[in-house]
Amino acid sequence: MLPFRFVDRVKFIVERQLVKGAGFQLLVVGVFIGLISLIGGLLVIPFGEPHEDMGGAIWWAFLRLTDPGYLGDDVGNWQRLVSTILTISGYVVFMGTLVAILTRWLIAKMTDLERGLTPVTLRNHIVVLGWTNQTLPLLGELLGSSGRMRRFLQKHDTSRLRLVVLSETASAAQVHELRNEPGIGRKARQIILRSGAAIQPDALQRVACLDASAVIVPSAAHEAGSLVTSDIETVKALLSIAAQARHLGAPLPFVVAEIQDIRKHPVIERAYPGELEVVAGDATISRLMVQNILHPGLSEIYNELLTAGEGCEMYIRGGESLAGMTLGELASQRSQAIVLGILKPAGRGWHVQMPAASDTAIAAEDRVVMLARDYAETESDPKAPKLPVIHRGQPVSHAVAFSERVHRVLVLGWNRRVPSLIDEFASYSKMRFEVDVVSVVPASERQQEIDRYLGHQRDVICRHVEADYMVEGELRRVGPLNYDSIMLVSSDRLASGEEADARAMVGYLQLEDLLSKGGRRPQLIMELSDPDNRNLLTGHQSEMMISPMIVSHVLAQVALRRELRVVLDELFTVGGAEIQFRDPNDYPLPASADFQVLEKVVAAKGEVALGVWRGVADQQGRHLRLKPPRDEYLDLKGDDRLVVLCAS
Repeated sequence: MLPFRFVDRVKFIVERQLVKGAGFQLLVVGVFIGLISLIGGLLVIPFGEPHEDMGGAIWWAFLRLTDPGYLGDDVGNWQRLVSTILTISGYVVFMGTLVAILTRWLIAKMTDLERGLTPVTLRNHIVVLGWTNQTLPLLGELLGSSGRMRRFLQKHDTSRLRLVVLSETASAAQVHELRNEPGIGRKARQIILRSGAAIQPDALQRVACLDASAVIVPSAAHEAGSLVTSDIETVKALLSIAAQARHLGAPLPFVVAEIQDIRKHPVIERAYPGELEVVAGDATISRLMVQNILHPGLSEIYNELLTAGEGCEMYIRGGESLAGMTLGELASQRSQAIVLGILKPAGRGWHVQMPAASDTAIAAEDRVVMLARDYAETESDPKAPKLPVIHRGQPVSHAVAFSERVHRVLVLGWNRRVPSLIDEFASYSKMRFEVDVVSVVPASERQQEIDRYLGHQRDVICRHVEADYMVEGELRRVGPLNYDSIMLVSSDRLASGEEADARAMVGYLQLEDLLSKGGRRPQLIMELSDPDNRNLLTGHQSEMMISPMIVSHVLAQVALRRELRVVLDELFTVGGAEIQFRDPNDYPLPASADFQVLEKVVAAKGEVALGVWRGVADQQGRHLRLKPPRDEYLDLKGDDRLVVLCAS
């Protein structure tokens, strides 16, 4: 074995000290400064004055090393030579190295602060575990829900909303995104970013997860075919929160978790023993898509109810201050809102009555569902005039009578949601669907995923075509004019939502070119994954659904009012309450009816009038008018439709 050289050993020791951090680096520099000062002092001692002893000589060398101003005071060639060497060494060691170490240390500290590694000292805040394509619209929903948020803050005895987001790597770029996001802007100062993963105990402590009033776990994105799915990450996050609570002996916070595969619902509930609401993102979007096929035009209603911005939303009020009243009496006192129904306690859950008879009594433990433009419209206003009490009987099932013919659906593209979509088609046993899926993904792979999701269920005929709908010739051979409905789904196999939406929009424009040359036009439904693209196709003739915005709205609103989840499930699933379009000729309406008259006529059939669907769009391209002023004359035309809530 060759012996180590002395120089190599010294270099190794110095290196081990330098990698320990700024403190040890400064210590090494201090040692070098001391050695240089000692050597410089020894070199000038033999020449006597002005260095009569060792201490004075070392001090003389140290002054020349640290301050170049002393260089002109020296006399004698040797003294000047040593002084010059010391001054140059001072520039290199004392000034250059010292400044470099301090600068690097300061930059590292600033980077750590930007990453958000300092634990927050908050209580009753809202935590979002993960930075995904849903995080920005989710935060915008929370910040924009002023009335509902005010009640949420009062419930948790806090005066100011604080949002803490846990991201794998928090950065200044994310802060810039927050400030540029519509609906956030200057409110970004209410949002705190912290770095870490939800499965790390120190990261959960960093965001004070156990002290939060609500924890939201949005579904993360993973590559197609990966064994580690987003639902696995969600389960791991819930297990981590539960484990930390057990370790610290702290109560579990309320959690709203999104899952992609609805079949994992029992697993999620088993993983987290605390208060939990589970939102099935894929199933929610699939249900909306299928209902939109059954009721064309419904996407505009759901986009208004389930996205931020102007328009109406569903609100839930507690029965504590309403006990003893009936729904009819409440509706007469809330002239700015529409009473949709009531939630009655049923074990650990709720029994949903939508719509409900006007003579239904409200108990203190009940919850009342209302439709309004703002939370303030659902509150009592002594100055507002009371409306006449509308008498609504028990709701009668008004299921739409579908024809016996097969409804043909063309799905352009492929993502993880398609098997859930096929399963949703199969849940409508009174209808017959045939679905053709066109994608560049191998047909065998697609069929395997559908078989894995549906099992042996074969209620829906599903065929696969291997083709690229972006190629005009291949799309033409598919024959889009031969279908009743066409869906363009956003791919989850591309690098970003922008790329997936770009492909979907180009495919839509190409499809429009083919459809313009035919006769009967099929229904078009386009799914987008990036909310920023919703305004690019102005004047489009398709029905558009922005999946992240819809799911983000559901997550945010369920976090603020957890009973809202059962209401959404009631509206979205087969067999529950439905929002339907009705021909005005089906009701005995006078020629000059206003919305208040419409409510009374519709209530006679056990239904709730929500608004009007205009056959001709306005200047903004909108057909829908939910909750118009009650004294506004409807002036219904031949193509107009009434929007009603009824029992299916």
